[in-house]
Amino acid sequence: MGLFDRFKKPEPVQAKPEPKTKKKSKKDLATERGEPYVEIISVEIDPDNIGQGAFELEWNDIFLAKLVRAGYEGKTDENIVDRWFQDVCRNVVLETYEQYEANNPRPVNGVQKKDIGGGRTEVS
Repeated sequence: MGLFDRFKKPEPVQAKPEPKTKKKSKKDLATERGEPYVEIISVEIDPDNIGQGAFELEWNDIFLAKLVRAGYEGKTDENIVDRWFQDVCRNVVLETYEQYEANNPRPVNGVQKKDIGGGRTEVS
């Protein structure tokens, strides 16, 4: 053994790789902030019947608790969220129908109205 063998340069210590930090999802971030979260994560359409399909939703417990406080009930979390989503869809349809009716008035029981200008309407 030579004189300098005792004073070998130490081997570099290999640093342990940093653990990969998983990027937090929108759901995780909302939950950390104490906010309700719900998102449509996929939509499936029946290729044979384009009017049929399904939505896949993701939510956090804060959103679910808000639904329960609002009166939504169900045997499972999925039932509760599904009832809420059905209400949302129903409201969209009703709003669309009401807007259509407002823009396309029909005579009611044979009564016809005609705008004759000057803020006046002819009823027959």
